[in-house]
Amino acid sequence: MTATEAPRPAGTQPRAARAAGVTLVGQALRIVVQFGSILLLARLLLPEDYGLLAIVLVVVGIGEIIRDFGLSTAAIRAPELSEDTRDALFWINTAIGAALCVVVVACSGLLADLFGRPPLTAIACALAGTFVLNGMATQYRVTLTREMRFRPLVTADVVAQTAAAAVAIALAALGTGYWALVAQQLVQSALVLVLVAVPARWLPGRPRRTPGLRPYLTLGLHLVGTQLVNYAGNNVDTVTIGLRFDAAALGLYNRGFQLLMTPLNQLRSPATTVALPVLARLQDDRERFDEYLRRGQLALGFPIVVSLGVVAGAAGPLVELLLGPRWSGVTPILALLAVAAASQTLAFVGLWTYLSRGLGAQLFRYTVGTSVLRLACVLTGSAWGVVGVAAGYALAACLEWPLSLWWLSRITDFPGRTLMAGALRVLACAVPAGVAAWLVTLAAGALPTAVTLLLAVLAGAGVVALAATVSRTVRADLAGVLAFGRSMVRR
Repeated sequence: MTATEAPRPAGTQPRAARAAGVTLVGQALRIVVQFGSILLLARLLLPEDYGLLAIVLVVVGIGEIIRDFGLSTAAIRAPELSEDTRDALFWINTAIGAALCVVVVACSGLLADLFGRPPLTAIACALAGTFVLNGMATQYRVTLTREMRFRPLVTADVVAQTAAAAVAIALAALGTGYWALVAQQLVQSALVLVLVAVPARWLPGRPRRTPGLRPYLTLGLHLVGTQLVNYAGNNVDTVTIGLRFDAAALGLYNRGFQLLMTPLNQLRSPATTVALPVLARLQDDRERFDEYLRRGQLALGFPIVVSLGVVAGAAGPLVELLLGPRWSGVTPILALLAVAAASQTLAFVGLWTYLSRGLGAQLFRYTVGTSVLRLACVLTGSAWGVVGVAAGYALAACLEWPLSLWWLSRITDFPGRTLMAGALRVLACAVPAGVAAWLVTLAAGALPTAVTLLLAVLAGAGVVALAATVSRTVRADLAGVLAFGRSMVRR
């Protein structure tokens, strides 16, 4: 195979639209699978089971950042990627994964002692294998992404998640408890490796010294530092609950977090996968770069942030419908996390700018500052229990997104004012939509849960329709989002 060349700029937008369409279809399927597994597993497992897994997944998440070492992003944004460089990156990711596997197994007893829960030892040892599997899969995913072959990527993710969910449900029905969740993680990682390696159509050469790796490792080092700090900030809530409260409390928080963030990340992360190679090729065209950011923010903002507003307002019936009445404690947590997720989504285009322009050092400094802010808010909120932790997390997110736009405007060419105005228009629709959904849930009273939820959704949609009727700018924004959606369908 020859070096992987960057697509020509003239073909970027059609290929990006086609890639985005394929990706969104795949993500919709993944969300269906995710919600189906949540609905079934919540009725087969206990909050304590989710709490135990959540503690280990914090450690696994840290290891995954180190295992990737920022090399996937560095490889995707490179104008060219030779066979030798690709093979070298494969072996680096695999070696880091193997080393992490050994470290986690060796330290599994310490983890159990720290949290005072003996089952964590066996869970950590089992999940350590995912580092090796994911390390081997990294550069195969990079190859498919660089070639903008998103169909096999989507197929791998959907098939692996579906099969893993089926295994987890079967094991949970047999009474295996938290081991059903452990098996789900292992099966998914193993299947993804196979399903991305086959269509990538290459095998790595033997490990050997390869010149020219320094730029990849330098950018990767900046990114891994940023991601570790960001991950620590994002998971300070889970660690705080795990240390201060019991496993059942952590299980409730984890269900609220996963119910919201897992499907949401399945929409936002692929958007970054599609946007990054496009923006990397538009760096020298300021006008087109800024326009892509503006359209990207609106394309994410209106459908996702407005939907999150409705989720916050209708959290009660949503939790009852998906998880069942015994999980009612998740309701306020879900509502607050929806607020946090909406704020994070509005700042997502900032991440695209950092990554596409290689601003690793600047992203690291910004992330350190916002992580300190998040830590302070979560620790303060923990004085009021698990709901207080969620409130602190939401407050930090609401403060971070305007800071993100302001900071980027200071360090690089960035349409901060345009994006701030677009974000405010999105919020002008999302907040009233959420309030309308909440009022409907209060007024619905004894109506069936599904009917209440449907009425809340219709109320939120009615608010957006009203905003489009009275505001020409909102109409133009929505027309742009719909046009982008139609282009994805056509292509």
